[in-house]
Amino acid sequence: MPELAVSTAAALQGSNEIALSNVVGSNLFNLLIVLGLCAVLHPVPTDKAVLRRDYPVNLVTTVAVLAFVGGLPLLSGKLPGLKMADTAGLVGRPLAALLIAGFIAYLAVLVISARRNPTPEEDDAKPFSPSRCAFQLILGLALIVAGGEAVVVSAKAIARAAGMSETLIGLTVVALGTSLPELVTSLVAAHKGETGMAVGNVVGSNLMNLMFVLGVSAMIHPIGVNLASVIDMVILTVVSLVCYLFLYTRRRLDRWEGALMVALYVADVVFAIAR
Repeated sequence: MPELAVSTAAALQGSNEIALSNVVGSNLFNLLIVLGLCAVLHPVPTDKAVLRRDYPVNLVTTVAVLAFVGGLPLLSGKLPGLKMADTAGLVGRPLAALLIAGFIAYLAVLVISARRNPTPEEDDAKPFSPSRCAFQLILGLALIVAGGEAVVVSAKAIARAAGMSETLIGLTVVALGTSLPELVTSLVAAHKGETGMAVGNVVGSNLMNLMFVLGVSAMIHPIGVNLASVIDMVILTVVSLVCYLFLYTRRRLDRWEGALMVALYVADVVFAIAR
């Protein structure tokens, strides 16, 4: 929801660089920092369903978006000779509609699978009343929307004052801010030894970012993709594949792999700043 609020606010204000780089930066942060730090604290086991269904869907979606924003311009001979800030591709409304439809279909599969394979309820806590749930839901959504507006306005001001591009601000500062819920949730789970939740949290968040957040943002305002963002999508695709191989080889993420992933994120940020 924080990513959705920020990217939607950015799209409404015409700040497409923030809308896209927030999604890409958040996904990189989730994979390399959230999963990486969890693995450093405690080796992270992988659920079979995540490896066979959820993560492959994430990989296919990442490659598909990259193909649209970078692959098609490359085949047309448009990419060579472009500068970092030059527009290389477009996330238009047709692709946005496909991404949103894909996300709805994916949720439907999850619901059907959960109903066919029910798990026993382990939470004995007293449930909240419907009125309390409704109040907290409305209040939370209002704060998220207000926070999204504040983040976009502040990020643009920082970019102007520091002479930095909106792409870099979205890739680093905004992505870090919107990904803090995933980081806190996964670190708390890892501290309690419930590391299995960390992988599902990251994969689910990344899928929603790529399919729903990017889809809604582009549906509001088609997103022009500059060369820097195409490069970041390539990096995200490679990182997604590497993380999948780490998880697949021994059906878990070890401490040294987590430390390597954190180091890769630091290297990527340094590269983005130098670029």
